[in-house]
Parts: sequence; C-alpha cells; structure tokens
Amino acid sequence: MRISQLEGRRVALWGWGREGRAAWRALRARESGEARPLTVFCLAEEAAEIRMLDDPALSPETEVTAERLSAFDIVIKSPGISPYRPEALAAAERGTRFIGGTALWFAEHAGDAGIAAGTICVTGTKGKSTTTALLAHLLRAAGHRTALAGNIGLPLLEVLDPQLLPEFWAIELSSYQTRDVADSGARPDIAVALNVFPEHLDWHGSQARYVADKLALVTAARPRIAVLNAADPQLAALALPASEVRWFNRADGWHLRGDDLYRGERLVLDTTTVPLPGRHNRGNLCAVLTAIEAAGIDAAPLAAAAQSFRPLPNRLQRLGERDGIVYVNDSISTTPHASLAALDCFRSQRVAILLGGHDRGLDWTEFAARMRERAPAAVVTMGANGPRIHALLAPLAQSAGFALAQAQNMETAMARAKELLDGPGVILLSPGAPSFGAYRDYVARGRHFAALAGFDLAAISSIPGLGIA
Repeated sequence: MRISQLEGRRVALWGWGREGRAAWRALRARESGEARPLTVFCLAEEAAEIRMLDDPALSPETEVTAERLSAFDIVIKSPGISPYRPEALAAAERGTRFIGGTALWFAEHAGDAGIAAGTICVTGTKGKSTTTALLAHLLRAAGHRTALAGNIGLPLLEVLDPQLLPEFWAIELSSYQTRDVADSGARPDIAVALNVFPEHLDWHGSQARYVADKLALVTAARPRIAVLNAADPQLAALALPASEVRWFNRADGWHLRGDDLYRGERLVLDTTTVPLPGRHNRGNLCAVLTAIEAAGIDAAPLAAAAQSFRPLPNRLQRLGERDGIVYVNDSISTTPHASLAALDCFRSQRVAILLGGHDRGLDWTEFAARMRERAPAAVVTMGANGPRIHALLAPLAQSAGFALAQAQNMETAMARAKELLDGPGVILLSPGAPSFGAYRDYVARGRHFAALAGFDLAAISSIPGLGIA
C-alpha cells in the first residue's frame, strides 16, 4: 500500500517511538492539502509530548482496545508492537489492516516487476546489524553511494525522499519487519538470510511462527536473488522457486577454512586481521561478499576493505580495560545462542559473564550443556529470568568448575563479577535476553554497563555510517 492510497481512509498510528514519529512525518510530508486527522495510540508521557506539537490534527490516545483499533481502516504500527496481540487480532477480524513503516517504504519504491531496485535486505537471528553495516562499508569502498538504514537505527521512512538517491540500500530487518516487506507488494532486489534460532517468541507467539515470519523475507517476499547460509539447516532446506539462490558457507562459494577466507578454491584473505569480533561475524563476511556478487560487482577485490570496518556498539564491543579487567559490551545479545557465541570469542581468557533479563521463556538447556564442556570462570545471573538460569546452572557449577552468583541489578552483577574473577580477566555483558522492564532497550542497557565501568558514553555509543554516503 502506497501512502497516496491512505487518502480518504481512517488512519491511526500505534507507537510513538522513532518509527512512529518517522511515519507521522512521512504522512505529513506527502500531503498536498489540509492535514488529515491522525490518531496516535501511545504512552501517557508520549501523549503530553504529542499535544505540544504544532499539529492540531494529531490526537493521542493512551488506551488501546480492539474496539478503538477497529474504528480505523489502517493502523500503521511500530515494529515492537505484535500484530498477534488479542486486541490487534480482534480488530483485524473486523476489517482493520495493520501495516508497518517498512511496508509503506517498500511500496513507494516498487519498480519494474515490483522489484525495489538496489535494495539488499539482511535478516537473521544474530549478526544482522554487523552484516548490514559491513555490506554498506564495502559497497562504499567500491565507490557506490549507499544507504544504511532499517532496524539498525534509522527507520526507512526517515529516508523516504532523499535529495540524491543511492545506488544501493543496505537494509537491516528484524523478524518484526520481514513480514512487512512481503505485505508491501514490492519485492526486494536481494535478500540475505544469515541464520535462524528461537527468539522473540513472546512477540510471535510460537517458534514456528517466528521462523515463518523471519523467513518471509525470502519466501513470501520473493526477492530477485536470495542469499542463504548453507551451514544453517533450516535455510539449507528451503525451496524458493520464485528466486535465484546464491549460497555462502559452501565450498563452491564464499566460505571460511579456519580463519582463511576462500572463494571456491581461491584463498582471498586471512580474516584474523579483520576487526569483526568472533568467528561467526567473520563468517558473515561471506554473506556480504556473496550479496555484493549478486548485485553484479566483483567482490574479491573488496574483501580487504573489511579491515577498515569499525565494529558496532553493543555487539561484542571492547570498551577498554580498567585495573586489569577488560569490559566487553554485547548488550544486543538476546538469545542463549548469542551468549554462547560471545563466550567462544574469549575462550582463552578468564571470563565472568553477566546473563539474564526479560524472560521470554527461551530454553537454556543447550547453554547449560555447553557449560559442562567449556565454562567461563564465572557466571552472574540477573534480571527476570536470572533465577531460572541460576537454578539450571547450579547443579553444574562445581563439577564444571565455574563460580556462580545471583544479582538483583546491573550494579550488583558487576560487583559480583569482579569479586569472582579476583584478578585480571574479562567481564562480558552478553545477557542472552531482552532488556524490557529494567531498560528502555538494549542500547540503554549497554550504556549503563559502560557507565558503571567508567567509560565515555559519547565515545562508544555512535553507529558509524548510518544514512546515505
């Protein structure tokens, strides 16, 4: 659905975060006459902010019910709001259509055969932000004007009408947004799927629905070319008759042998010099180079440009050292799989890991099993699911040789981690759980961790390369 098709319809916004504000600005920017009435379903503190805006046709409401939602033809919702909530499902049954800003953007950019030209979309349970930023970095290194936007921190609707169009759009999409692309009626030019692990089950309602929504980017959205990870069993089993498929992590394409990067049988680069934390992130360089080839660009000469890539904040971010302790901020880690990957990056060092946050009911048994094989020096649990993780690990601590403690909050967790390390080592914030409840988002959690460790927030918080360059 294009923005012009909203004319004459009853429209509401649901959510007043950055995505909601971007949708409001985009709708107003495309209006040619009098401002259409818009209702915003939002929090009480946001309602006060909205009333102070110079927009009398914008009306905030703080109570969201099926009855109120069903009063509108179209509800443009923010990504964090699940369409599977009971009030949304009830309103949808009565005819209300729920869409996201991502769907509006793609509909506006549909060209020949419905393909949004130059779009390279990236999704995956872990690694998608770094992969998307690295993609933009290498495309720019090749001299191509490229936009870096999406879930990484710049809503697509904020770059709806740029003064100078980029050649390529490097777009990160979460599982909250991938279905929007399919619903937009537009097709991505290239879609990259990195991996699929259980996550966001509270938003999606079940693991099966999470997988279906996540993979909608390469199934229902029918990209011109799908770039898939041959090492992921669920991706390897996909049949995509509407798309050409390019594989990475396969011997006939881009893949790693140890730390060496290969294109087929050709050795291209020793990745130990690339500033990508963890072998899994260096492996995603294979995804980026495969996507660049899919865009018709010779990728091999660009591989070396990855050495000048600047790692993103909150993603295995080495903040620095204090009194012999290295602090690593991996606040974006929201699954046990991500925490295990983080631990693998520091396997040769003494590590105290901080685990826990919002409880989405994810299974931590595989994490516990790995502790039997290769445990860190210490584990400190915190947050709503901290007691559940602690109870699972407690029977293993003595036999596996790691110290275990509980904490009520981040301050206490860091103090306990220092005590348990009792000397040099690494304090790793890789919670394996969302930040909801204790923090506004994972960024606020990472900033709190950095502040408690004594680091300059301004120096470690910015995402390089956002926007068009």
